[in-house]
Amino acid sequence: MKNYFFSIILLSLCINTAFSQELKNINEPVFKAGEELSYKFKYTFFTGAEGHLRVEDGDKIDGHPTYHIIADGKTAGTFDFFYKVRNRYETYIDRTTLLPYLYTENRREGSWKHTDKVTFDHQTNKITANKGVYPYKGKVFDFVSAYYFARGIDISKLKIGDKFDLPYFLDDGLYSLNITYMGKETVSTGIGTFNCFKFNPTIIPGRIFKKNSKLYLWITDDGNRIPVKANVELIVGSVTMELTGTKGLKYPLNPISK
Repeated sequence: MKNYFFSIILLSLCINTAFSQELKNINEPVFKAGEELSYKFKYTFFTGAEGHLRVEDGDKIDGHPTYHIIADGKTAGTFDFFYKVRNRYETYIDRTTLLPYLYTENRREGSWKHTDKVTFDHQTNKITANKGVYPYKGKVFDFVSAYYFARGIDISKLKIGDKFDLPYFLDDGLYSLNITYMGKETVSTGIGTFNCFKFNPTIIPGRIFKKNSKLYLWITDDGNRIPVKANVELIVGSVTMELTGTKGLKYPLNPISK
């Protein structure tokens, strides 16, 4: 639990709406450099962590202009005193295709530390990480770039109960996350009430999640397509993620009430 807890919760930011049957190139990103998203994570009734995502202009990689995306997560309040977490995930993605070129992570959770550097070679279809080289087919992402690619995909034809997969690389291998579309709901947060799409990603039971744990994620039904809330059941209690602030959005954030 201590080695992967915060990473799994932060991953809930990134399991948006990509579906494998139509992973087409995005005509135009729904975000821009300067965008910043802030979240809080509550364990039952207590704020236990904070998460931040920001987009910057990146350096060219092999002649290709990039976005540089940084995701930071840290424990807060009493949780920070008993079990300190400081995690950073960074990715460089092509400004046109939004496919990743370089992903790094630096995680410190209690006394446990982990770093990784992952490169994606889209000419040879090989991923090189600290633990080896991994061939792949089709479009594959790190979990941060997956979120930003997924935000721009057309989901207008989805029907309630439709299932799809999101392929991503993490730590030591390739994985596929199965997601079910649950329909539309109105969701209230501390910064407003929003019309949202609701999704249910599949959870693998283990030391964190119980056998029948459910993870729900709510995405704004607007041009930005950003997560405003997520909730996941744990063996003991639950964790809720909630949007607390935004900056530099490409499109207006339009709550139906504040």
